[in-house]
Amino acid sequence: MNHPDDGPIKNVSLTVAVLTVSDTRTEDTDTSGQYLAEVVKASGHNLWEKKIVPDDIYRLRAVVSQWIAEPQVQVVLTTGGTGFSGRDSTPEALAPLFDKQVEGFGELFRAVSLREIGSSTIQSRALAGLANHTLICCMPGSTGACRTAWETILREQLDANYKPCNFVAHLNRR
Repeated sequence: MNHPDDGPIKNVSLTVAVLTVSDTRTEDTDTSGQYLAEVVKASGHNLWEKKIVPDDIYRLRAVVSQWIAEPQVQVVLTTGGTGFSGRDSTPEALAPLFDKQVEGFGELFRAVSLREIGSSTIQSRALAGLANHTLICCMPGSTGACRTAWETILREQLDANYKPCNFVAHLNRR
């Protein structure tokens, strides 16, 4: 265990799965999922899998349940299905899986997003939680929203050297 005065600890590569929730996106049009997969790898983390799943509560829950049961997966990033339109159901699908909710994720995302999109941020139901020592972060479907979440929250919180705290210590490193 490093003491705070020992200097930076060795960066930890996490294993991350990316899920795009959409009834219409394909691998060619999934810019949000592609962005997340690229920044995960560029940050030195490992991409476990990237999938696109229709906005269906039970299909979403099945995919994410499989990932959180996988010993190697430490983080699940989802994009899409967090609004109020038609079939948006990511919060309803995934919140029941959480052992602990990370209330601050949605709060911070909306606070940062307020500067970018104004009061429209009120329609974002971004959320996060821990399930089986796996961090699950659910972001809106736009690439801009994913960029905002990554650059202002996730990049730091998935970095073992970020102080005073980060999520790395709470994730299974099997």
